[in-house]
Amino acid sequence: MTKEDNQTSCTIQEDNNLGQVQIADEVVAIIAGLAATEVEGVASMAGNITNELVSKLGMKNLSKGVKVTVGEGIVQIDLALNIDYGYSVPKTCKKVQEKVKASIENMTGLTVADVNIRIASVSLEKRS
Repeated sequence: MTKEDNQTSCTIQEDNNLGQVQIADEVVAIIAGLAATEVEGVASMAGNITNELVSKLGMKNLSKGVKVTVGEGIVQIDLALNIDYGYSVPKTCKKVQEKVKASIENMTGLTVADVNIRIASVSLEKRS
């Protein structure tokens, strides 16, 4: 079994004349993670201990801290974030939810039902 056989995906377009378009859940997770980290006040994505070790070794895991659930063209996103000290958690989270929802819907055409956020930690380090 290849990795592609193991990977979950959703079909977003079926056209008998042209073929079909499938998007892997990992791609949706990467879009969500990148959109979230673009919001001012988000220090980084938080992941489990394995993901944290991988990122410290210099290997980027772009879907770290993101869980994607896809069903019938509707997506639910769960994000774990590290937030910068001094930023309003409710305001920052609202911006993240809006940006993630818009990014996924614009890039994939899928409908985002929920963007759930868990604040894992507060970062005291300054980003450069």
